[in-house]
Amino acid sequence: MSEGPGHGDAVITRLTALATALRARGVRVGSGELVTATRALDAVDAGSREAVRLALRAVLCSRPADLPLFDAAFTEVYGTAEPDARIGPVDLGGGSALALPRVAAPDAPAAPRTSGVEPVVVPAAYSDVELLHDKDFAEYSDAERAAARAVLRELARHGPTRIGRRTRPVRSRGARHPRMDVPGTLRDALRTGGEPLHLARRAPTETSRPLVLLVDVSGSMAPYARMLLQYAQAAVVARSRVEVFAFGTRLTRLTLELRARDPDAALARAAAAVDDWAGGTRIGASLSALNREHGRRLGRGAVVVILSDGWDRGDPGLLADEMARLRRSAHRVIWLNPLKAAPGYEPLAAGMAAALPHTDHFIPGNSLGGIAELAALLSGRLDQHGGGPTS
Repeated sequence: MSEGPGHGDAVITRLTALATALRARGVRVGSGELVTATRALDAVDAGSREAVRLALRAVLCSRPADLPLFDAAFTEVYGTAEPDARIGPVDLGGGSALALPRVAAPDAPAAPRTSGVEPVVVPAAYSDVELLHDKDFAEYSDAERAAARAVLRELARHGPTRIGRRTRPVRSRGARHPRMDVPGTLRDALRTGGEPLHLARRAPTETSRPLVLLVDVSGSMAPYARMLLQYAQAAVVARSRVEVFAFGTRLTRLTLELRARDPDAALARAAAAVDDWAGGTRIGASLSALNREHGRRLGRGAVVVILSDGWDRGDPGLLADEMARLRRSAHRVIWLNPLKAAPGYEPLAAGMAAALPHTDHFIPGNSLGGIAELAALLSGRLDQHGGGPTS
């Protein structure tokens, strides 16, 4: 039986929605994976929900850590599993059904079902994480901060990498930057009477690139500083070569305080170490201290992430000079600004205007969605832009 004329478009639309949900969770999904996913659906029974799920999981997940993220994204897009669930043309149609609500759950109980009328069920409407995805950190309740902690912990596992100097044996030609291993080929030839029947190859290993997190703890950032420090604490615990600094009127290194496994204890120690919490902001002077006092510790080639609204009481010229100095030594400079999420926002503040020309990526920093975008950048999209702020 032929499918409806819009059925193919509906399948592509649903796959695109799945890819968007995966990217929001930090999973690497590009156009190549989407092409492979469409081919995978041609090889299975596209009407079987479980067959579709297994086929898409096989081609869209490249790491074991991606599996639970895929399951959550698949449920968000395709709905919850039911006995003998089928995915037919009716279920795949309707692009409006792909838009999930991004609002807080209502306090009032759900309205009773009206006789003869089936309610429209959106799977992600019952997920606290999905509801919090775009909610501003300043509007969080204590319960919502606790719910978001697990998401921040998972996002903090994604960090920048670089090609190391050491190599490892590989068997696939598809390995990244493979090269012929002459000694290995000769050793293998001894097993076949001196005939080199197999060419050995080696490829460079991936190592962690240094990551530097600068968190603004001034008064204007008070609604966001605690959530951003939670992300910083999770990054210090989850990855190596991570440095965290807080700044207001002065720069304070918090890496040692945030290494405690207990997040609450770590944040309490960090708050006690910061003398200028909820005070003024002198970004230029803080960056000057970073460049001159900690430059050797950070080294060259680090990814520097600044989490600040850009309000600065210092000299804009000093801020511009120190940002330029930082940009020359860093691999990339990323600026997360909570104000950027506001409609019609323009970086008109003197401090933000002075810093922006020396920033590679400029993204919102007011919600889990902004942190997820940061995690996606750190996971592999840093080299797609040669320079200049991007969103």
